[in-house]
Amino acid sequence: MDTQFQQFCDTMNRRQFIKKATMGLGAAALGNALPSPQANTQSASHFVPKAKRIIFLFMAGGPSQLDLFDYKPQLEKLHGQPLPAEISKGQRVTTMTRGKKQEICASIFKFAPQGKSGLVMSELLPHLSAHADDICMIKSTHTEAINHDPAKTFFCTGSEMPGSASMGSWLSYGLGTMNRDLPDFIVLSSAFWSGKVNVQALYSRLWGTGFLPSKHQGVAFQSVGDPVLFLSNPKGVDRKARHKMLDFVAKINAEQEKITGDPEIKTSIAQQEMAFRMQMSVPELTDLSVEKQSTLDMYGPEVNKVGSFARNCLLARRMAERDVRFIQLFHRGWDHHAQLPTHLRGQAGDVDQPIAGLLQDLKQRGLLDDTLVVFAGEFGRTTFAQGMDPNKRDNYGRDHHPRCFTTWMAGGGIKGGLSYGETDDFCYNIVKNPVHVRDLHATMMHQMGIDHDRLNFPYLGLDRKLTGVEESKVLHDIIA
Repeated sequence: MDTQFQQFCDTMNRRQFIKKATMGLGAAALGNALPSPQANTQSASHFVPKAKRIIFLFMAGGPSQLDLFDYKPQLEKLHGQPLPAEISKGQRVTTMTRGKKQEICASIFKFAPQGKSGLVMSELLPHLSAHADDICMIKSTHTEAINHDPAKTFFCTGSEMPGSASMGSWLSYGLGTMNRDLPDFIVLSSAFWSGKVNVQALYSRLWGTGFLPSKHQGVAFQSVGDPVLFLSNPKGVDRKARHKMLDFVAKINAEQEKITGDPEIKTSIAQQEMAFRMQMSVPELTDLSVEKQSTLDMYGPEVNKVGSFARNCLLARRMAERDVRFIQLFHRGWDHHAQLPTHLRGQAGDVDQPIAGLLQDLKQRGLLDDTLVVFAGEFGRTTFAQGMDPNKRDNYGRDHHPRCFTTWMAGGGIKGGLSYGETDDFCYNIVKNPVHVRDLHATMMHQMGIDHDRLNFPYLGLDRKLTGVEESKVLHDIIA
């Protein structure tokens, strides 16, 4: 028995040696990457940031840039004609298009210049159009992924393969927290327009930590019940009793951490303490009764509907006020392979006024200057149609198109009223200033004071980065 016990102790000692050695390497790598982390409560940026926080509006499914942002009037003359081979160049298409006709489809929606800048936007976005001078529209975004899941995973984590750390987790890891009573990274997923079909699933890996310490995990708020699971105490357990219980659990965990040196135990202690504080901070955060009616009106009629995109936009502003580092809003249902005009009207109606209200609210409170707002989907839509009915001009869909699509940024030190990058007359290829998704990541991190090449984490023999090993560039031309 003594021999078996000694072997167990020897095994544990070897394990702890390896674990502690690995932790040492990780700490050394982070030490080289960043200045002193200052107890992980203050910014440890590489240079003075222009933004303190990011609100990332992710339109899951792939919005049609041709019908919202990238106006191509010349397509009217070519409507219904085959897409020229010299334009498509045999590029990869999905199985839904392969072997089928690729007939050009002009948008049925009207476009007009907006604001002093003359930024051209679709009639589907009347409220957002009023903020054209705050927006930098990037029309030359591109990616490699052509299917939804890898494309979404890449946009959120920098890799098409599951298992990498999400952008919010990277920022939490690199910069620490600004608010001890709320998580660094919060996720809000919206209920959606009831007429939608083809609603793509969302997975927790899109806001997960991957190989980073689990304390940097995004916290997903719920649209029904408690905003955070198990936020309320069980019946018969008051706050004093809960605090006493947590103190006892923390004491046991601390003793175990001394023995094993496992960093995840410290994470557990910190997260349990955070959960206790959130029992007070989250109900206050989500209580909209304190908001003025004029503020509620800015976000539109659905602002009082729990789980709506409008309500989540207002919650995002309230989180920004409380210095949550990274706030990610998901809005699903943008996968329009058929009946695009009908479904796109519904989608745009969901998000147009709430996003405009968010920008206006941030601006009038002085928060837009240091809050970077980003709008994106995982890819764009084809210039050729799917299921186009020659007898019904408004009955068409569009396939996935990663070769070029539109994203936009506002606030956080980004130039407003700017159109950056250009696509060809067919909105099929990029002809000026291509912007890869990795370049967007690099620029977002830059605005937060991080050099994307210097923030890394050693994992499986590699210094992992959000932007990967491929060359990525900061878009200095769009920075004010």
